[in-house]
Amino acid sequence: MPTIPDLPHNTATPSETPKAPSNLKGLALMALGFFLFAAVDTMAKFLTDLFHPVQIVWTRQLGLLFGVLVLLLWRGPVILRTARPKLQALRGAIAVISATCFILGVSFVPLADAVAVTFVAPLIVTVLGAVILRETVGWHRWAAIFIGFIGTLIVIRPGLGIVHPAVLLVLFAASLFALRQVLSRMIAPYDNTYTTVAYTALVGSALISLPLPFVWIWPSDPVSIVLMIAIAAIAGVAELMVIRALEIAEAVVLAPVHYSMILWSVMYGYLVFAQLPDGWTLIGTAVIVATGLYTMHRERLAARSRRAAV
Repeated sequence: MPTIPDLPHNTATPSETPKAPSNLKGLALMALGFFLFAAVDTMAKFLTDLFHPVQIVWTRQLGLLFGVLVLLLWRGPVILRTARPKLQALRGAIAVISATCFILGVSFVPLADAVAVTFVAPLIVTVLGAVILRETVGWHRWAAIFIGFIGTLIVIRPGLGIVHPAVLLVLFAASLFALRQVLSRMIAPYDNTYTTVAYTALVGSALISLPLPFVWIWPSDPVSIVLMIAIAAIAGVAELMVIRALEIAEAVVLAPVHYSMILWSVMYGYLVFAQLPDGWTLIGTAVIVATGLYTMHRERLAARSRRAAV
């Protein structure tokens, strides 16, 4: 799962003049970024036969650290100033735990199935937004959430023994991913995107490094070494692409691109692991994606109404 900031915060400083959005370029960057993230997930799944998920997540975090180093050179140490250090630390910890659960789950579950389950995250965000942030959720969105969870049950099919129980780890990872988004909403009025990315990298890397000595295995064959390097490098490039996309394009335009992950995951799953989702998984995925898109639409309408009322 991407460890990028989940919501496009305000990244402009007071001295900067807002520029007109470049939606087409942003869409291209976002789509390419998610294509690369799917490649990272594929390599991670491949490496789970040889290395512990903690080591794989740690390697992936190197890419995020690389992205933060670039940001530090570009923006300077000002991006480390935060008005909400505890929330930033909590968000960074949740991000790395979510990634570890996802990779541990995907070591047992087909890639496309795992990605389909993660699509439930926007629905969980709506639920958490109502519970934690006291956001108003109308019956349209509650209905979409209910139908979306039915779609999730179609993919998982609990009790039938068709999907490995480790899919529950993926569902837990998606729930943490959603909680991360809620924390992003709480942080957004105080810190910009770059600060959030920096703390996600620093806190996440520090946390995942603690158990690393107990599970570390030195890569011995050239393929493993190349894949480890590729995971870090490609993840770093993908992070920067998505960050740039969020900076230059409108969030409402970019949000649905997340669902392109299922296309790349099916493709990679077939080419690398000779795995294809069955008909029920495709039906459940379609239900989840449709309700997710509808939920995004209703949230945009609600946000527009709030702005009109101000």
